[in-house]
This record gives sequence, C-alpha cells and structure tokens, in this order.
Amino acid sequence: MRKRTWLLVGLALWWCLTPVRVWGVSTSASAAVLMDADTGQVLFDHNGGRRMLIASTTKIMTALVALERASPTDVITVKQEHMTEGSSMYLKPGERVTVEELLYGLLLCSGNDAAEALADGCGGTASFVRRMNGLAGELGMEDTSFENPSGLDGQAHYSTARDMARLAAYAAGNHTFVRLCSTRSVTIGGRTMTNHNRLLRAVPGCIGMKTGYTRAAGRTLVSAAERDGRRLVAVTLQDGNDWADHAALYDWGFAQPAGQETADHRREDTP
Repeated sequence: MRKRTWLLVGLALWWCLTPVRVWGVSTSASAAVLMDADTGQVLFDHNGGRRMLIASTTKIMTALVALERASPTDVITVKQEHMTEGSSMYLKPGERVTVEELLYGLLLCSGNDAAEALADGCGGTASFVRRMNGLAGELGMEDTSFENPSGLDGQAHYSTARDMARLAAYAAGNHTFVRLCSTRSVTIGGRTMTNHNRLLRAVPGCIGMKTGYTRAAGRTLVSAAERDGRRLVAVTLQDGNDWADHAALYDWGFAQPAGQETADHRREDTP
C-alpha cells in the first residue's frame, strides 16, 4: 500500500512539473512556430529554437535588404557570375533588369540568379550578406547566420523556426514586400512569373511569404495570413506536409482569442 502511495505521489509531482500541452493542432514538421505578427506572441512552438537549414526562405531577408538598398525602378546588369545552381528566373548575362523584376523573380520563381544579381547590384555580395546578418541581429534573430543571398546549403547558413517567425513578422509590416510576395502571377519585362506559394489560393487571407527546398533542408515554408484585422505568421522546417500544416495552424490560431496566453506553447525535442 505504501509503495502504491509513493507511486501516486510521484505521478502527481511529474504531472505538476511537466508542462501541459493544451493546443489542438500538430504538424509533420521537424520544427514549427505560429506567431502573432502584431504582438510577437508565440501561439505554437515545436522545436522552435533548433538550428536548421532554411533553403530559399532565406530570400525573405534578401528581398528586405534589397528594398533597403535600392529603389524598385533601379536597373541592374546581369553578369555571368550571377548564373548559379538551383531554381532560376532564367536571367541572361548582359540583360538589364529592374530591381522590381528581380524581386518578383526572387519571391515568385525563387530565382537563385535573381538573388545573386540583387546582392551584387546592391553594394556587392559580401557587403549585402553582412547586412543580412546585421538586420538579423537587429531583429533579435540570435540563432541565425546567413552565408549567401539564395539559401543554398552552407555550414554557416542556418536559422530556427522561431527566428524565421520574427523575420516574417517584420516583413509583414513592409507594404512593398507584401505586395510582391502576395502576387499570384505577374508579367513584367517580357517575363510571366507565377508564384510557387499554393497557400495564396488555398488559405483564406494568405498574404504570401516564401517557399524553400533543398535535399538536405527538405521542404521549408514561411507564410503569413490576415483575418479580421489580425495577422499571424507560420513557419515549418523540414515538413513534407507543409501546405496542409499551415492551413491547420491558421484555422487553429485564428480561433484562439487575441492576446490570450497559450499554456505550454513550446516543446523542444532532442535532435
């Protein structure tokens, strides 16, 4: 009897000391965060502090730094060294294209060539990447390091779901960025480009952001949505079911009362 009593006491202590998971949503992601973009409140967090590869979601930061350093009407001449591996908007050396056209190619087509052209044309790649890391520091992205403007895998190129949510919340306040990344299709400079982000068509109130994929990173996705004047951002890293997961996160998140703290919104698994 005494042994059973001590067992019950032990279970009671474990229950009291273990955070209670009360949210009614889950994802297939290795890491995921849902954040209120206006207040910074984290509504859902699964491994949000784990450093991971982020692939082309990097291009959110690339676009923001380009918008800091150049006007959309500025013209950049494409060089051979801007041609790189991975996704492309199919630039040609010698072409003269506006910053706006490059930004569409960056955010809709996920063009690595657009990323290289923007970085080189906006002060040089080394300076541009330094500014990417500088802005990350200003935004409190303490577990983030950028090595290039495209998101190609690198040892010094990583972030976390939590940091990327901070970046997305900041980006959601930039009207030019939102206009660009929420565009479903555009014809500019003789090119027609279609946005890779299916959430723009599938999720009510979605205002865009950025997809990403490399073999090492898996599928990465950063998105934002607005309903009834409230704006949320979602991040999933290494998630083979990201479209459905973001839709579920938004349906759940917008159903929560604004400003209400969510008990045990964080969970960290060991790598």
